[in-house]
Amino acid sequence: MAHPLSDRINNLPTSQTLAMAAKARELKADGKDIISLSLGEPDFNTPDFIKDAAIEAINQDYNSYTPVDGYVELKEAICTKFKRDNDLEYQPNQIVVSTGAKQSIANIAQVLLNPGDDVLLPAPYWVSYSAIATLCEANFIEIPSSIESDFKITPAQLEAAITPKTKMIFFNSPNNPSGSIYSEAEYRALAEVLKKHPQIYILSDEIYEHINYGDKPFSFAKIEGMFDRTITVNGLAKAFAMTGWRIGYIGAPQWIAKACTKMQGQITSGTNCIAQRAAITAVLAPITKIQYMVDEFKSRRDIVLDLLGKIDGLKINVPEGAFYVFPDVSSFFGKTIRNKKVENATDFSMLLLEEANVATVTGDAFGAPNCIRMSYAASELQLREAIKRIKEVLS
Repeated sequence: MAHPLSDRINNLPTSQTLAMAAKARELKADGKDIISLSLGEPDFNTPDFIKDAAIEAINQDYNSYTPVDGYVELKEAICTKFKRDNDLEYQPNQIVVSTGAKQSIANIAQVLLNPGDDVLLPAPYWVSYSAIATLCEANFIEIPSSIESDFKITPAQLEAAITPKTKMIFFNSPNNPSGSIYSEAEYRALAEVLKKHPQIYILSDEIYEHINYGDKPFSFAKIEGMFDRTITVNGLAKAFAMTGWRIGYIGAPQWIAKACTKMQGQITSGTNCIAQRAAITAVLAPITKIQYMVDEFKSRRDIVLDLLGKIDGLKINVPEGAFYVFPDVSSFFGKTIRNKKVENATDFSMLLLEEANVATVTGDAFGAPNCIRMSYAASELQLREAIKRIKEVLS
């Protein structure tokens, strides 16, 4: 018997990253020795100085409802962070704190998009972007890239994708799933195209900002003429190992921030009080206090690239940020491996799960059907064992 669920939920796809993680847990529960490289979550604990701030907040009896858009002290701290790290001048009334950056992005989409609007998604893109657009009854338009272009789009591609219905574009740098980072020059070239289309708003997702291994990422809102059209999204989950604390935030034109506050006030209201008090300490801390995690991620990245480079058929590039590699596996399409026919990246990802006991995520989930995502937010021992197993299956 069919249940009377809404068309809205029936049309909403399941997150493939969460689905693969659930499948891996299920196999683990059945006794399989699964190494999961599927989730985008640091394997570090939250730093003690942040936990101490949370304990202090508990002892100070923070336990009441919070302002919908966040404590003013936290919003002021976020303004300080934006100026320090991004040279962006926001005022507290332009900041909205949410229950994770995912809610921040959903708020923005809900307050800007109407049914039938087009949203441009430079591929590869985070899995929830397209689902959030679908939830708003908007159309998402993928702009493809490849490993040869370092998973970045060109101004010509952007111009060709714009239609009279285009309302938003979502940028994510450093990128999940590819780890690619747009340079200032590359962003400025794309901005020249967008300057000709003033009806388009830019969502700049900078959640992996501090996990970079070269030049510091550049904020799109810094470009002349773009500040009043750009919503900068960030949070504490990745760089501060605070995924479960659920703190995201935006810097935006005041009218957009006000609309997001209105939306959030009818959905979740204000974010957890203890997490917010701890977040004040986190965003004001010097980046040097989390550098040890970034250094470890870089070391793991280099190990993974070296080991994957020894597997025939995998095409890899060098990700400059985040904690993922995104190899092109299309050379295996059409082949039969361990009596399993590999027709696409989803088949390839399932092959690795079932035959190598390694969980990855198909690139189909990210708008990049030739690739798979592997997270190196795992111990060096696990990474070496996982790639050893993969090599044995593919040999």
